[in-house]
Amino acid sequence: MRFWLTTITVLLLDRASKLWIMSHMNPGSSWDLINGILSITYIFNPGAAFGIMQGKAGLFVAAAALVITFALYFMYKYNPAQRIQYALALIVGGALGNVIDRILYNAVVDFISVGWFPIFNVADIAIVCGGALLLIYILLNGDEPSR
Repeated sequence: MRFWLTTITVLLLDRASKLWIMSHMNPGSSWDLINGILSITYIFNPGAAFGIMQGKAGLFVAAAALVITFALYFMYKYNPAQRIQYALALIVGGALGNVIDRILYNAVVDFISVGWFPIFNVADIAIVCGGALLLIYILLNGDEPSR
């Protein structure tokens, strides 16, 4: 249950934030929140992180589908520890949010700009945090998926 609640929460936060940005800003426009440190900059990113592999939406959708399928299989086959469930839920929720964008817009809606770092979104934050939690868990506990 916690897996699905976390997944749905991430997906809803991602979709709501993107829909709000899309209804209140024009692509390419920017609002400076903290001078030179944090801004909201609305862009469509047709590539992956750092703008690589632009225009490969189908490939990204297929890759995300594989990740989501693997995570769901792992969840139901192994019933992993709660921390792993949260990590996988963050990854799946974020992946679903970006897949929806790629299907609807052939690109991902990005809007969070922090200094020199590439612009990103809530789904990206969830994916990175989920991956980091998974890595930390494995480093501290080994790769044993069971409780």
